[in-house]
Amino acid sequence: MTLLSVRDLHVQFTITNSAPWPWQTPDVVRAVNGVSFDLARGRTLGIVGESGCGKSTLIRAIAGLVRPSSGTVTLDGEAVDYTDRRAVMALRRQVQMIFQDPVASLNPRMTVQQTLEEPIRQFFPERSAQTRKQNVRDLLDRVGIPQRNANRYPHEFSGGQCQRIGIARALAAEPRLLLCDEPVSALDVSIQAQVVNLLRELQQEMDLTLVFVAHDIGIVRHISDDLLVMYLGGMMELGRARDVVRQARHPYTQALLSAVPVPDPDVTVVPQILTGDLPSPLDLPRGCFFKSRCPQAIAACSTDRPALRQIGGAQVACIRAEEDVTA
Repeated sequence: MTLLSVRDLHVQFTITNSAPWPWQTPDVVRAVNGVSFDLARGRTLGIVGESGCGKSTLIRAIAGLVRPSSGTVTLDGEAVDYTDRRAVMALRRQVQMIFQDPVASLNPRMTVQQTLEEPIRQFFPERSAQTRKQNVRDLLDRVGIPQRNANRYPHEFSGGQCQRIGIARALAAEPRLLLCDEPVSALDVSIQAQVVNLLRELQQEMDLTLVFVAHDIGIVRHISDDLLVMYLGGMMELGRARDVVRQARHPYTQALLSAVPVPDPDVTVVPQILTGDLPSPLDLPRGCFFKSRCPQAIAACSTDRPALRQIGGAQVACIRAEEDVTA
């Protein structure tokens, strides 16, 4: 059953100070351009792409932290009205975020107890103080933080521990959907694995649905059931993670996969170095967004923007994807 459905989502930002005179038109940053996908209950969607591709903006728009310019977001069959404050508050009860910087995402003047108790007090005002304290103890146990640390402050914890506290805070609202905005990028490699494994365990125990954003496709493919590859705010490839990883059809996905280290000294992988300039989101190019850096680009790539087409087990936005399959 589909829990989250996104249809033709666009997010644009107007740079007001870019037009100092009344007759000038301000610049518009097109951060997300026509993203659509369905996410089934209990599954994980991984979103990958380099910096500036719109990954974080996309999930912030879903969470209501950024208002979409157009498009629809449907949660459990009900369309979200981002212009209705009550609807957005109700959405945040069902959808929670885990942020990239675990330390900065926590209030330095609040103890762990206060941090975790705040969303419980907000979303479950009928619960007594004793019940809230027990809820906090249970949350700390779930994420592997000793209960005796409940009265400590964020600066007294390591980055990995702070991220565990951030996960506990997200779980305090008892959400159905967790949006993870690069939750392991600021952590050491060994701690990254621990946090990813923790999220997988929590997903199974609590029947959670996840959207996991990261730069490293190597990490994303281990936690994700489905995979979305984004470039310059657009969708390049979408499908089951195992299908996309085993037989990537878009040149951009292939380049991302070639950069993943292989832990085998007998296997040599030559990274595909992308050349050319990254287009500006202020002035999106006509045709394929990736054409200026694509080693397989042809003249037709400059005319029309390729639509997603079902090829094998994935949807691919590349006019030459079928040629690559038969080659």
